[in-house]
Amino acid sequence: MLLVPGDPLRPRRPDEHFAPEAQAAREAGWVVAVVDHDALERGDGAERAVASVPSGGTAIYRGWMLGSGRYARLTHVLAQRGVTVRTTAEQYRRAHELPEWYPALAGVTPRSAWTTSADRADFDQARLTLGAGPAVVRDHVKSMKHYWDEAAFIADLGDRDAAWKVASRLRQLRDDDFVGGFVLREFESFTSAEVRTWWVDGRCVLIGPHPDTPHDQPPGELDLGWLRPLIGELDLPFVTADLALRADGVWRLVEVGDGQVSDRPITIEPAAIIAALVGGSG
Repeated sequence: MLLVPGDPLRPRRPDEHFAPEAQAAREAGWVVAVVDHDALERGDGAERAVASVPSGGTAIYRGWMLGSGRYARLTHVLAQRGVTVRTTAEQYRRAHELPEWYPALAGVTPRSAWTTSADRADFDQARLTLGAGPAVVRDHVKSMKHYWDEAAFIADLGDRDAAWKVASRLRQLRDDDFVGGFVLREFESFTSAEVRTWWVDGRCVLIGPHPDTPHDQPPGELDLGWLRPLIGELDLPFVTADLALRADGVWRLVEVGDGQVSDRPITIEPAAIIAALVGGSG
């Protein structure tokens, strides 16, 4: 069964953004059900959010990003209806939050340090852990890269006040969506658009562009031998891994995400996602 967010104005229909995947799933013989994303986000309407989901079976969610706590609540109320979500709440958090996936992938991704609060003292400790030099700041799940100069890029961690100014702006922009604490990542210069790779049960099932650059197709031959055992070590059912080519010609891991809430670039057919999920689980 595929679960997708309902349209806010027509709640029995899939949200327009996910309707193509819902249609592809139906054509592939899946049951499709809608959930009320807004009710999930409010935190007090999870039971109402899944009211139209049929009882029993196994489900995969394809929808808007949920905080780990909200996702855990979703899995709980679905379980009360006899529905097992393929990705458990613990697995979702392990893919969704950088401090959870970073230890297994530290050797292939920019060096990072993080806090568990938004306090300046904790931020300064993380800053000193990385040492001087350029860095990128984000929270445990998301950056504000579209506000690069004011809320993402830190020119020199050695300049404590300038670094804190950028971090504070990130915190302000993320507002209630700020998760966990600050993450500081050592800056690496990339020369390619990001490539989004999709993995099911530790096997790469799809390679395509990143949603931000949907027309920048990845290289025809991309060797993922260096990444495969590391993704396998995460032991997660459905994840994405975003890659970029560093200036020295080495492919690097930029981000890991839970595949259920990873956006599909417009240049990948919706049926390809459904087929990848079916093929990867076989």
